[in-house]
Amino acid sequence: MNNALSPQRNSTPNVYFIDDSATMREVVKIAFRRENFNVITCGDMASAIGQFEQWAPDAVISDVIMPDRDGYELCEFVKMHPKFGATPVILLSGIVNREVADRAHQKGADELMRKPFHPQELVACVKKLLKRGAPEAEMAPAAPLAAAGASPLRQLFAGPTRLSLPLESPAAPVAAVVPRAPNPPVRVPAPPTGAAAPSADIAKLRAEVQRLEFLVKKLQSQLETEREYCTALESQLRALSVTE
Repeated sequence: MNNALSPQRNSTPNVYFIDDSATMREVVKIAFRRENFNVITCGDMASAIGQFEQWAPDAVISDVIMPDRDGYELCEFVKMHPKFGATPVILLSGIVNREVADRAHQKGADELMRKPFHPQELVACVKKLLKRGAPEAEMAPAAPLAAAGASPLRQLFAGPTRLSLPLESPAAPVAAVVPRAPNPPVRVPAPPTGAAAPSADIAKLRAEVQRLEFLVKKLQSQLETEREYCTALESQLRALSVTE
């Protein structure tokens, strides 16, 4: 029998997490390890959709910015798919502003969350989306956050970070990035008097500047998250060494 023709759906939901950061994939695995979910982590869109036909997705979580095909494209692929179109999609972004939210909504995303996020908030969001349509009283409450002094891994990220789509009113841009000195403004020289303004070239230049700034902020955010993650792991290892 060819399983590719019939995606497998078990009692355990298949939750896909797509992010090019190996650290973030590990964080999500740890967050879901006590939940009744089959978490499938992938480093890119191609790896994820290559498994969809065998293991049908019940929920998809994807980073927005990735080296190859981005989270918007993945979201659109899922929502337009004849078999998986009803699958809830959560997009993650280091920057959440009106432009990002509008584009996520246009692609059909169910939720938009700012990175870095609290792992337990992501778990609660997935549970809510999987039980969407059920009476509110039957929804499982979000798992309580760890108390101070508990596992350092649960203290890496702070909320609130989730933004339900669509937005009803304009929101001020919020950037979850490492503080840094502001970049000098990019000045586009004005055209000579009497000459036609090269509007197309200016628009392309501005778009390229925005894209590069977006990537720089994402990399800074990822580096800071990985530093905090490594520090937390070292603390846990020291604690284990003392108890042993």
